[in-house]
Amino acid sequence: MKTVLSCCAFVAALAMIFTIPSYSLADESFAPKRIFTKHFNKTLFDITSHADYGVEVLLDDSEYPIGKNVVGIVVHDAHDADVKGAELVIGLKNLATGQVASGPFKVQDKKNGLYIVSGLDLRKEGRLELSIMVKKGGVSDGVKFILPDALKGRVPKGRYSP
Repeated sequence: MKTVLSCCAFVAALAMIFTIPSYSLADESFAPKRIFTKHFNKTLFDITSHADYGVEVLLDDSEYPIGKNVVGIVVHDAHDADVKGAELVIGLKNLATGQVASGPFKVQDKKNGLYIVSGLDLRKEGRLELSIMVKKGGVSDGVKFILPDALKGRVPKGRYSP
């Protein structure tokens, strides 16, 4: 009797071993997590809507020398590597009036994941929507920041996942 019970338990264990992988491999929780680095404390940071890019906005040169009267944008890809040679499309809209700021804004690629944007005045009064669309190699994804609300909810430097 012990032999029969041992055999049944062994067969049941084998059945469990071979059925668990068949459905767990399709589970997306085994996909590698995307991690994005925020380098500075006094910046805006968000991960794009499809988690293709991490975007960090340097509002001034208090933590990194970007220059006067410009905004810096640091872009990382899904592997947390610097994105060089991307096209950045910047938009700024007053949410109260719906008026879009005149542009286009001049974007200069510094070749190390840092882009310098001139002509972008984020110190205007009222609620503003800053949109940043990153396009590189057929991958296009973006973020939106609502100012001044985004200034109140800044996260410290560190590593973040979507």
